[in-house]
Amino acid sequence: MKAKQTVLSFISVVSLVLNGSFLARAQQIPPPKSAGEVPGTPDKTIITKEYVETVGRMAYLWGWPLVNNYNRAMAVKDLPEPGKLGGVLPVSPPGQVSMLTDYIKENQRFVTCPNQDTVYGAGYQQLNSRPVIIQVPDFGDRFWTYQLCDARTDAFAKMGKQNGTKPGFYLLVGPNWKGEKPAGVTDVYRSSTDLAVVFPRVFQDDTAEDKAAVQPLLSQIVVYPLSEFDGKMKTKDWHKTPEFPAPSGAGKGETKWVIPEKFFDQLPQVMKEIPPLPGEEALYSTIQSVLDAGTKDPKIKDVLTKTAIAAEKDLITPLFAFHNNGRPVGNGWTSPPNGAAWGVDYLSRAATAKSNIYDNAPGTTRYIYTDFDSSGQRLNGANKYTVTFKKDQTPPVSGFWSLTLYNAEHLFFANPGNRYSLGTKNSKTLKIGDDGSLTLYVQSESPGKEKETNWLPAPKNADFSLYIRAYWPKAEILEGKWTPPTVNKTI
Repeated sequence: MKAKQTVLSFISVVSLVLNGSFLARAQQIPPPKSAGEVPGTPDKTIITKEYVETVGRMAYLWGWPLVNNYNRAMAVKDLPEPGKLGGVLPVSPPGQVSMLTDYIKENQRFVTCPNQDTVYGAGYQQLNSRPVIIQVPDFGDRFWTYQLCDARTDAFAKMGKQNGTKPGFYLLVGPNWKGEKPAGVTDVYRSSTDLAVVFPRVFQDDTAEDKAAVQPLLSQIVVYPLSEFDGKMKTKDWHKTPEFPAPSGAGKGETKWVIPEKFFDQLPQVMKEIPPLPGEEALYSTIQSVLDAGTKDPKIKDVLTKTAIAAEKDLITPLFAFHNNGRPVGNGWTSPPNGAAWGVDYLSRAATAKSNIYDNAPGTTRYIYTDFDSSGQRLNGANKYTVTFKKDQTPPVSGFWSLTLYNAEHLFFANPGNRYSLGTKNSKTLKIGDDGSLTLYVQSESPGKEKETNWLPAPKNADFSLYIRAYWPKAEILEGKWTPPTVNKTI
């Protein structure tokens, strides 16, 4: 009898255990459902000098392009109206753009690597408070593109001949805009950031006739606040806009938009205005924890400042060289395949922001550059070079192509003939060889009267770089099936 009672008691205990009534059940810790549920470094955690340097260095690489772009926008935000900075660069306050009426001149210092194939326009926007209307005139067969990029310098819309964009009115809004598309507006483009920039580019060739023909189109490239939209095409005479003084401190090169000593004072504001991309939440949290510690401890802030100064020299400055930008595409040329679609490619974003900011997206323009000749030697005006495109081997494009020379500061080399690039725009004057090839002469002195139409002047006894633009590139370029020509030293 006792044995039976013992067995029954044991069975009862087992039943209680299985039913969870006697012992507590095992507790599953649910995995996070969003990045916001993932904990970061707790406040007041002890951090070492070496850790601050590590996070600060990564923050400098990641944040350099964002601070660079932000400071450019802040430099022109209080302008009274659209005009020309230093008389040469199109600038405007938010809510508008400014247009040039011809190629940009060689003496601008606001941005490196401008082109002399298109007529530029530009305007930084603050879209949450000022959604804007963008006018697109009927460009006919002329190549054109409007680059729309966010505060990360990523493109967020496709507007241009290569995209089949129709003439009309387009609404550009910020991430917080709520509303309906107004009647008469063709489409709405939304930026993921409040800060955005509009860069119209319109092709023109080097003839006086084409420079005159493009003027009516330029006058219809206008951006204005949504509140002023009435469904009617507006025009503006861009020849009559005022001039504003250029910023100081550029020296021979581009204006210095990122000051290492101020970087970690400016980065917190930039991070507030630019939300993290999906997957960047942990990066933001890690950087922010160090920034917060720096606001409370002068020693940490001092480490951050010194880290910024060192990172500018050791990490960012080498990215100015074109051979450190993109990937090899043959014969010593390099090219980033993901321009304006950087995502979390912080290296390429920083390299392009340092060397030639504001790339178009690859389907619009492919940028290809070199610092070296065919033997791997630095290009220098003490030598003479030829660049020969074999028959039917100029860059395969549906738009246009060009070869531009930039000096050691990645700016135009001022020369008596005011010639800074050769390509499609010179198709009426370039001389083709008997075998169908096109040879361009890159040197400091004239190659002779009969060859001057194909001459690209170089600075005497100074380094320079060469830069191919392929607007509306064909598949051969996008898929890496076309190889740029060699740059051959002749003397």
